[in-house]
Amino acid sequence: MSEKKIIAILGATGAQGGGVARAILADPTAGFTARGLTRKTSSESAKALAAAGVETVKADLDDVESLTRAFTGAYGVFGLTNFWEHFSGDKELAQATNIAEAAKRAGVKHVVWSTFEDARDSVPLDDDRMPTLQGKYKVAHFDAKAEGNAEFTKRGVPTTMLYTSFYWENFINFGAGPAKGPDGVLGLTMPMGDKRLPGIAAEDIGKAAYGIFKAGDAYIGKTVGVAGEHLTGRQMADAFTSALGQTVRYNDVPADVYRSFPFPGADDMGNMFQFKRDFNGMYVGNRDLRVTRQLNPSLQNFAEWLRANASRVPLG
Repeated sequence: MSEKKIIAILGATGAQGGGVARAILADPTAGFTARGLTRKTSSESAKALAAAGVETVKADLDDVESLTRAFTGAYGVFGLTNFWEHFSGDKELAQATNIAEAAKRAGVKHVVWSTFEDARDSVPLDDDRMPTLQGKYKVAHFDAKAEGNAEFTKRGVPTTMLYTSFYWENFINFGAGPAKGPDGVLGLTMPMGDKRLPGIAAEDIGKAAYGIFKAGDAYIGKTVGVAGEHLTGRQMADAFTSALGQTVRYNDVPADVYRSFPFPGADDMGNMFQFKRDFNGMYVGNRDLRVTRQLNPSLQNFAEWLRANASRVPLG
């Protein structure tokens, strides 16, 4: 048997990267093996990966030399950055540049780069429909990743740009789930109007990314958008009502109100939802459910995800 191709996975102890690692582990005859990159190989999550059969390697997104060492010998890289660790668009762009440079130095044959659209293509910085953030962004965690796309392209790194969607796990881990209003009724609050929000289980992003690697060169140089379902806020609230056995209503609020909420990054999240709402046709159109299912035949819809996860959603 020929030697297995190594996929080096950034964020291997997190949602997307962990999904890629588990997809590879679940498909042992396909010719791939997972190398999980983490800042702390001694962490419990890293130890769990190693116990499951993932090679764990220390690497730091802020250190291009460590990334180059970690990528060496790998066929592919699953690349991502985590804005929510530091809330800095500039840092995210610098980390994307490090990933691209390390992939170039290591001679990686295929990078799947987890990215987004650049909101500034639709809402220029001088457009006051939404505030400019950090002096140069509209949606910092979108725009910085989008700027990072060019870092791969200009280095000639064979890359697939992977547009992801709202994780349904945000309802569990990010405080985005239903919360009780003054009347005691649970409400799902988003500034999305009646527009559709592409969403997906994080595990399914990982499986779709793995499907891109398995397709060989077919998606190199292309942009692929993934989602599990495109639902309005009311449809999501109705699904929660069914899953929880109690009423959940959809609270549509103005984006300005959402931006004022007292949690870190509320301004960026408010701009993000407004961008998705105001340019809904483009945003939804970029995330093809048919293609996602081709890459990941076990793709879940929201009701299926809720059946498995509703009990984990904290109700505020």
